[in-house]
Amino acid sequence: MADSNFIDYVKFCSRSGAGGAGSLHFRREKHVPKGGPDGGDGGRGGHIVLRGSSQLWTLLHLKYKKHVIAESGKSGEGGRRTGADGKDVILEVPLGTVAKDAETGEVRFEITDDGQEVILTRGGRGGLGNDHFKTATNQAPHYSQPGESGIEEWIILELKLLADVGLVGFPNAGKSTLLSSISAARPEIGDYPFTTLVPNLGVVSYRDDKSFVMADIPGIIEGAAEGKGLGIRFLRHIERNSILLFLIPADAPDIKKQYRILVEELQKYNPELLDKKRILAMSKADMLDTELMEEMRQELPTDLPSIFISSVSQYNLDKLKDLIWQAIHAD
Repeated sequence: MADSNFIDYVKFCSRSGAGGAGSLHFRREKHVPKGGPDGGDGGRGGHIVLRGSSQLWTLLHLKYKKHVIAESGKSGEGGRRTGADGKDVILEVPLGTVAKDAETGEVRFEITDDGQEVILTRGGRGGLGNDHFKTATNQAPHYSQPGESGIEEWIILELKLLADVGLVGFPNAGKSTLLSSISAARPEIGDYPFTTLVPNLGVVSYRDDKSFVMADIPGIIEGAAEGKGLGIRFLRHIERNSILLFLIPADAPDIKKQYRILVEELQKYNPELLDKKRILAMSKADMLDTELMEEMRQELPTDLPSIFISSVSQYNLDKLKDLIWQAIHAD
């Protein structure tokens, strides 16, 4: 995903089609001097529909769509002919897309499955023709229904990446390097803060042709939940990860403190994030010897599994995969 192409938020005006008017019509045939009402119904207005697509990873294709307008239904005709329905507008979106009302912030629904279709803005119903209103006492009704108006509303679509594992850590913790080492993903890597400007996904191969999806979330800093740095923009993606892999470099001045700050930022953003399973990995362990690792292990948090790894030397990466796989499939 190139920086300029990853779009995870769009806002647009969604306008469904109006229903067609019912027909006010009477039979007029030779040798039928008193033909009755035969006005047909109007067609339904077009819906605005969201459809999930596993081939999409971004909302880029909707970035410049400020107005999405569906077709109105056609009016009914004589001979009880129903007007054509307005054509639906189908917007394909990546899995993990959440639809919200822009004015109230209310979440309407989430698209989670490939091919899943949900009506976002419903088209107006077509009006009934005068054929529906004939009775024994009113055999020639001179009225029919107008079509129902379409709906116009402002909608927000937010993408929350669906992944099994979300990498959480400060800038330069080695998240992108880890992802590139154990998957086919090729995120940008550098020795300066905020190398990762967009989330990256990678499929990690496991034993017996099994696999899981890992997401590299841009670095969180202290104060991210209040809007500092890049973290607040991407914290939403962590909500959809089933496991959080905290990555802290082994040369950090205080590993326990860094872990605590990361946990606090997640809690401020959404306390439910702390209910997710967690694993702590210390990166850049190739600079440590066994004795120093054992000494450092005594200082690590004890309420979650921890492991020393090195993405460069591949040290303990298979054991890390084992830990992740066990966490994914634990009860």
